[in-house]
Amino acid sequence: MTNIPETGRSPRVQIRLVVIQVLVLSLLGTLGGRLWYLQIREGDQYAKEASGNHVQQVVQPAVRGSILDARGVPLADNETRLVVSASRTDLMKMKDDGEAVLTKLAGVLGMTPKEVMEKVRLCDAETPQPCWNGSPYQPIPITDETTPKQALQIRERAEDFPGITAEPQAVRRYPSPGKANTAQVLGYLSPVTDEEIQKAQDTSSPYLRSDQVGRSGLERQYDKQLRGKAGVTRYEVDKLGRVIGQAEADPAQPGANLVTSIDARVQRIAEYELNEAMKAARKEHDRNTNRTYEADSGAVVVMEARTGRVVAMASNPTYDPNAWVGGISSKDYARLTGKKSNYPLLNRAIQGQSAPGSIFKVIPTAAAVNAGYSFEGPYACTSSYSIGGQVFKNFESQDHGAISLGRALEVSCDTVFYRLSHEEWKRDGGNKPKKNAKDWFYKTAHQFGLGKETGIDLPNEVTGRVPDRQWKLDYWKANKDAWCKYGDKDGSYAEKIAYENCLEGNRLRAGDSVNYSIGQGDTLVTPIQMATVYAALANGGTLHSPTVGKAVISPDGKTVTEIEPEAYGKLPITKKTLAEIDEALEGVATRGTAAWRFGGWPQDEIPMHAKTGTAEVHGKQTTSWFATYTEDYSIVMTISQGGTGSGASGPAVRNIYNALYGVAEDGTIDKKKALLPEPQKTLPKVGTDGTIKSPKISKDPAKDRPTASPDAQATPQDAQDDPADQQQAGTVPSPEAGNRDTRRRDRRRGGGRRPGDGPRRGDGRPGRHRHHRRATGTRRAAS
Repeated sequence: MTNIPETGRSPRVQIRLVVIQVLVLSLLGTLGGRLWYLQIREGDQYAKEASGNHVQQVVQPAVRGSILDARGVPLADNETRLVVSASRTDLMKMKDDGEAVLTKLAGVLGMTPKEVMEKVRLCDAETPQPCWNGSPYQPIPITDETTPKQALQIRERAEDFPGITAEPQAVRRYPSPGKANTAQVLGYLSPVTDEEIQKAQDTSSPYLRSDQVGRSGLERQYDKQLRGKAGVTRYEVDKLGRVIGQAEADPAQPGANLVTSIDARVQRIAEYELNEAMKAARKEHDRNTNRTYEADSGAVVVMEARTGRVVAMASNPTYDPNAWVGGISSKDYARLTGKKSNYPLLNRAIQGQSAPGSIFKVIPTAAAVNAGYSFEGPYACTSSYSIGGQVFKNFESQDHGAISLGRALEVSCDTVFYRLSHEEWKRDGGNKPKKNAKDWFYKTAHQFGLGKETGIDLPNEVTGRVPDRQWKLDYWKANKDAWCKYGDKDGSYAEKIAYENCLEGNRLRAGDSVNYSIGQGDTLVTPIQMATVYAALANGGTLHSPTVGKAVISPDGKTVTEIEPEAYGKLPITKKTLAEIDEALEGVATRGTAAWRFGGWPQDEIPMHAKTGTAEVHGKQTTSWFATYTEDYSIVMTISQGGTGSGASGPAVRNIYNALYGVAEDGTIDKKKALLPEPQKTLPKVGTDGTIKSPKISKDPAKDRPTASPDAQATPQDAQDDPADQQQAGTVPSPEAGNRDTRRRDRRRGGGRRPGDGPRRGDGRPGRHRHHRRATGTRRAAS
């Protein structure tokens, strides 16, 4: 026997060794496979990415395309400025996050340290403007108004300003040719955000971090065409960052140019006349509220009747789009977005909606004929109309006797439309509607294009509202709880209405239909919608989607893509009814409610058609509406809290027509003074090098027109302006920082005489006399 143990392996130990060997071999096989995958199969890809660690990119922004008027006059273009920028990446590497550098920079630029630091801070939910909403990795512009002396200081003392650059760059410019502001139509730019970069990375038009993108208006609608494509040059560098060669270069591709249907001269006239009308309204006394009219906002649209192209579109209050160039200050941002300035960024021509008043009556007129009523009538135009215990009065309780629908349009007789709408409401079942109620008055409004977007090529258009049965039901469901909580049977007027709506707000009541028939109650329209409707009446019944863009021209001028007008429907009326309405609206301008504003108009040469409207809104002063058309144009103007249609808006619309056709004070037509006697059909001429020829435009077309007649000057609407009232009404002043004041255009100034504001004595035209009765709506009726 021996104490020496056996050296042989037991079966258990052998199994363990085999398992370990298998594991080792598996790990080696996996490692080998992975190495093969990385080095052989994907080797080229990873080698390419690794080489990228030694490549630096330099982005060259593309020159943004210009926005031109119909004749080629630039409304938005570019200019070279010295731009001072800060690299946030470099500043964050400093112990004080670059505070000392930015403070020193502020002293050179003549800015406060706070202003400079606000420019470079990043935007988030808790950081108010101004701030940087672009990529934190790209240079952040501090100012685009650097003087050569300031730029030289920064460049010569580069060691004192690490992370700061001063370079010439092409920046956006809004030149306001002929003082045509066009702000809400053009829009503005701001830097692209990381979220937008991610969203667009797989599209046909991805963003670079250096891109500026359109935020509103045409700048946004046609951003893809205008933006172009930035150039990227890639340089090979060593580990110390020294350039050792150029790897690749993609040249920048400038953006295309957009030609619009806007005429800068007519645009200036429209803006000027709207502003003057608002200022004049503020001097007029409102008998209902016993104070002067506020005239707090307004809009006007000039449209080609046959195509739907927009020749001019003005919104007031307005602003200077140059305020956004190079970053906006906190003071300017507060002005543009605050309640005190009444939100000038809104384009009230497509975003302002209100009750239309009597300009709406062309729709119930068509609806009545479609429902089987005779256009000739006769219909009783009494001083009032009663439904139960509620009395609905005609304007100033006038009684015109038995009249036709045409005459009802001319004198704007409310009670004729009250009766017709009430009769239709009863035929449809009244408070217990039939299963298949005809609802002619509401159906026809939809067929006229109301209650939906017109499809204009501008962003953020609103739909307006046709308060039909479905809308009543949906609105009641959405608001019932709030009405029931707030309503009080014996409370204030608003509380009583809420109580009533809580109980039966889902029902289309007789009072609703009566108010609706004259463009009151819950009815809402936009100026662009009504301009489209009246253009269709002018052109024979075709509804067009309005357009501002007319053509996109490539930078080299070789490719021209025209934007053709699109028709989307026909008015739901026969040619006979259309002709009858057309004749009635001509009567409005010659012997009806607008006749006192078109005295002396050359009706035989240029037939004028018009409809006045005065809409009442609970808690506010009346809204002025004036809708017109000739065979060439439709013009619609509205002024919130401005008074009557013919009183407030009428003179301004007349003056726009005077400028378009060159109508002199005695009614003769001076073709030399006519700005656009017929719509512009051709596109601007393009040179062989791609340049677009631009005609000269006067400093202020509003001052180049025929002078007003003595009679016209005597109207209250044209009282001489006070010195304190010379600044453009509702216009947000330009930024007051640094060098901007030396470049910005002079402030528009009001005053002066305006042609054709009133009837002229000794007209001598048969059947045309002054008619001082003005159209109005009525207060909203309770059921």
